Amino acid sequence: MSHYLYLVRHGEQQDAEHGLPDGPLSPRGRRQAEAIAERLSGVPFTGAWHSPLQRAEDTAKIIRSRMPALDLQPSNLLFDCYPSGPTPDMPAAFNSFFGGVTDEEIEAGEAQMADAMDEYLAPARGDRHDLLITHNFVIGNFVREVLDAPKWRWLGVHQANCGLTIIRVRSAKPPVLVVHNDLGHLPPELRTGLPESQPW
Repeated sequence: MSHYLYLVRHGEQQDAEHGLPDGPLSPRGRRQAEAIAERLSGVPFTGAWHSPLQRAEDTAKIIRSRMPALDLQPSNLLFDCYPSGPTPDMPAAFNSFFGGVTDEEIEAGEAQMADAMDEYLAPARGDRHDLLITHNFVIGNFVREVLDAPKWRWLGVHQANCGLTIIRVRSAKPPVLVVHNDLGHLPPELRTGLPESQPW
């Protein structure tokens, strides 16, 4: 049995540098989405879901235009969120990140991520290839979960816009991280969404 999750971060958002909470893809973001659609066009997907936020929905529409048979559905489990809050073992350098985050946002994110892990990391019967189009922190938390890392460790796990992460879900063993933030389909000028110091 083969059960694979293909996690894709949405394309670059228009005017994202101005701090807008959501919006359409930029022209570069559309090109990123076209590139990941081409990369994934040969995968026999059995399920596909996307965050309801516009930047993820726009990415999903471009991918579906390349794969018309793909039945992409919105999922509230893939919303952008804060997967957890500060913990005693978290390095103090991360404390400032949570300065404007409310307890309610953290509680909602923790509940959402618990449900997402139960839903998408559950072993399946038969072969499955599932596509999830979502956000940086959400993918970071999937990686953290697969590696059994501390709860705070989604912090600092970065995904580029339309980067590809693949997880293999197994029935009798823990899931496996097959690849993280693969950018092979993106030329250097389309690689956005990572910290400025990120080496290529």
